[in-house]
Amino acid sequence: MNPNPYGVTQPQPLESNPALERSFINRVYVWMAIALSVTGLVAAATASNEQFMQALVTGPTFLLLILAQLGTVLVLSFAISKLSSGVATGLFIGYAALTGLTFSTLFMRYTAESIASVFFITAGTFAIVSVFGFVTKADLTKVGNLALMALIGIILASLVNIFLQSSALYWIVTYVSVVVFIGLIAYDTQRIKRMAYGFANGDRGDQAMELQSKASVMGALALYLDFINLFLALLRIFGGRR
Repeated sequence: MNPNPYGVTQPQPLESNPALERSFINRVYVWMAIALSVTGLVAAATASNEQFMQALVTGPTFLLLILAQLGTVLVLSFAISKLSSGVATGLFIGYAALTGLTFSTLFMRYTAESIASVFFITAGTFAIVSVFGFVTKADLTKVGNLALMALIGIILASLVNIFLQSSALYWIVTYVSVVVFIGLIAYDTQRIKRMAYGFANGDRGDQAMELQSKASVMGALALYLDFINLFLALLRIFGGRR
């Protein structure tokens, strides 16, 4: 038994089944699309409620939401093997809703038109890079490892800049983030393709199906995080300020 990239154990190889491979990949992208839709709907609905927005940005509410998001991702990342596929799916959709609440504050800083246009720019970029990650014959493992190390640097630089308030560092982090998340999109797409191949050529019992369901949620979470972080970086560059 070999561990897959998302902490779920892949089954041993049997005969090939391309239909199952496509089914797994489709499920990943459907869950990602559902999560993005939930985020967008929650953000728009929250932003349209002025009273709720005031409560959101005053007091500890916003910080609590950030902590809840972080906690949800940590549970999914480190306890996925102990969760049922239903619970994992519920946590993922809950995370998307929490993200929608925090994203509602973007409407206070950027125009709705620029948010929409940047979303479509992000979606187009994501589609192109994801297709590349799917069709390329090159091994993107090194790209992914470099992107993950750069991501750690971005997080540390962002934390430092909370105190420095350096405009130069802000823009360096922003542009580097675009490159990093483009790399991660290609890398995660290739990992999902490999997982799909492993599941399609493995066991098909009830336990294997449960593992596939959880792996599809984790794959969708990885792509979802890549998408929203790329969106935020592009929004800083192209977003129209209020």
